Amino acid sequence: MSASTIQDKVILIGGGAKNLGGAMARHFAANGAAAIVVHYNSTATRAAAEDTVAAVKAAGAQAMAVQGDLTRVGEVSRLFDEAIGAFGRIDIAINTTGMVIKKPFGEIAEADYDQIFAINSKAAFFFMQEAGKKLSDGGKLCTIVTSLLGAFTGLYSVYAGSKAPVEHFTRAAAKEFGERGISVTAVAPGPMETPFFYGQETAESAQYNQTAAALSKFTRTGLTEPQDIVTLVQYLVTDGWWITGQTILANGGYTTK
Repeated sequence: MSASTIQDKVILIGGGAKNLGGAMARHFAANGAAAIVVHYNSTATRAAAEDTVAAVKAAGAQAMAVQGDLTRVGEVSRLFDEAIGAFGRIDIAINTTGMVIKKPFGEIAEADYDQIFAINSKAAFFFMQEAGKKLSDGGKLCTIVTSLLGAFTGLYSVYAGSKAPVEHFTRAAAKEFGERGISVTAVAPGPMETPFFYGQETAESAQYNQTAAALSKFTRTGLTEPQDIVTLVQYLVTDGWWITGQTILANGGYTTK
């Protein structure tokens, strides 16, 4: 397969309203994407989704926002169908959705477990399944996971555990979807400079994470910068198409897995 670019692609971004997903939407639009479908979960993120859609359009791409609870399989299917209905196809699907729970192992309730696995594991699985059915031949699929998959740390057991299945989903999907030229990857950022990170951390733990990576002192905050993940994902869904079935940990040496 020849090298590919973002140019003229239709891109669906799960969780595309803000944070990493919003940064991707803006970046891909600025780099020539034809259309961006910005998924958002609830009315709480509607304004952010509308802002991202406006930014995408200002950059010259078409855009639409679609609300949906991706823990409901029917909503995942509807998201893909609305994207295809609007733009005729989907070339690239990226899922950035997720939630984090930081608690001691012994304090995790059944409700915590069910909620986080529904978002981080179930929704990821059915997003990938739907992409396998509805992506264009030669399409690209990428899921955001976490570098805590390679960390020896407490308090994140149910968070990292709920992301861990996506590594195997990625391998299996790559094997099966490869028959149509679809590349499937996962990207595992280190602690990232977004509100998603700071909402769970104390001042002390935030300070630790800001100095924990081997390359921390060479960054603005010591954390993974969203733009570094954006450009990595862009590579994987374009020229890096030969990489498939892999989980790429991008964390500046926060872990060595």
